Amino acid sequence: MKSTRLIYCAFLLAGLFVHAQNKQVLYDFTEIPQSLMVNPGARTDFKWYGGFPALSGVSFQAGSSGISVNDIFADDGLDINDKFRDRIIHGMDARDELSGTYQLELLNVGFRGKNPDNFYSFGIYNEGDAIGYWFQDYAFLGFEGNAGMLNRKYDLGHLKTRGEIVNVFHFGVNRRINGKMTGGIRAKIYSGIVNFHSTRNKGYFVTTEGQNNLLASTLVADMRMRTSGMNAVWDAEKEGDLVGTFLKRGFFGGDLGLGLDLGFSYDLNEQTVFTASLLDLGFIYHANDIRTYALKGEAAVEGIEILPQDLLDPNNDFWQELVDEVEELIPFEIDERSYLTFRPTKLYASLRYNFGEPIQSQADCDCGITPASRNRNRAKYVNGIGGQLYAINRPRGPQMALSAFYQRRFGNFMALKTTYTVDKFSKTNIGLGLNLQAGPVNLYVLADNLLAYRNLAASRYASFQLGINIISWGGKN
Repeated sequence: MKSTRLIYCAFLLAGLFVHAQNKQVLYDFTEIPQSLMVNPGARTDFKWYGGFPALSGVSFQAGSSGISVNDIFADDGLDINDKFRDRIIHGMDARDELSGTYQLELLNVGFRGKNPDNFYSFGIYNEGDAIGYWFQDYAFLGFEGNAGMLNRKYDLGHLKTRGEIVNVFHFGVNRRINGKMTGGIRAKIYSGIVNFHSTRNKGYFVTTEGQNNLLASTLVADMRMRTSGMNAVWDAEKEGDLVGTFLKRGFFGGDLGLGLDLGFSYDLNEQTVFTASLLDLGFIYHANDIRTYALKGEAAVEGIEILPQDLLDPNNDFWQELVDEVEELIPFEIDERSYLTFRPTKLYASLRYNFGEPIQSQADCDCGITPASRNRNRAKYVNGIGGQLYAINRPRGPQMALSAFYQRRFGNFMALKTTYTVDKFSKTNIGLGLNLQAGPVNLYVLADNLLAYRNLAASRYASFQLGINIISWGGKN
């Protein structure tokens, strides 16, 4: 059945994309040009930068809030069936999730305008994001059945999943507004490749005492799975043209949408900075290769009632009659109507206190003519310490994370940033970022949840980012 295949693929994709991504190590790490992608209002002192295509911004993140591979497959002497029942079926609930994000920059360039207070950046990146919540009552029903579960309602709303692959074309403006504040805005055009979502399901399945038979089963359903681009991808896979289909749909041949990023940095005083950003405030209109699978209605059946004379008729198909009865009461429908989805909007905020010896910026301090531009290149400090907040809009409500960080600069050639993050995936997430500057060549590597690298199979969360850029500061290079 095609709807079953869709549901299976939705959860498979959610696992393979191995949560939109919390880039807490990258955020406000202003030595790295990609920090503008998580706060368009971040401070910049570059004259221009250019990223190596497909190498300037590579990031990957995967998380499971309920279970790890090691919880099931560890060689601990316990029966795997018992572990599956106790740790998955009975150990997880409907708020547990399996989610992942990847991002790959195809182009990223930035340059300072004729007015040195303005910095412009543009580019293209490919992004995939998927999330699937644990379908708790479906698992109970499938694993244990409904025997002995009289009057228990199995909640069909436990099926919540969404995912997409999209190309993003962006153009941003970063402006030094005055001696204390820098603001930024980034416009985005989304070209959707693949989308699926099923997030507003309602209904239940319940078994009660029957009138004509011992038991009666009632199904009340209002369910929908919407997809865009999935059939085009499946057809392309059969025909061996998967790359061509991805390129076509990713470069304005698929679904289109618009979005904005907003951000700012504000100096509370000479050494204290407050920053905030709001990312992916936008939508995608899906009107290309649409399939919506819907199940809506109510049915109550008491099994198959077979009379003695019916047994003598070889043309009677009792099971098919039951199926036809249920399908008549709860019709399964497929349509191709367009639909709208909103992007998973993300919020960042941070408070930083800088201290220690000042380090003069590499930028040419004589490049500005206005008071704001002359203040743009104030010295950075050796040390920075502070906290960060992250929140993202998800199908079961906002998901948040809190981070504490410390940053250390070693002249203008190296900077380190370490973070400690608490979220639904881990309470011991220690991250580390390394930024190296060798002349104009910029290299950065960022990773999260380092303690879990001792045993990746036992980890519920993993994340890394890396990139290579060429940077110019003007006269000093």
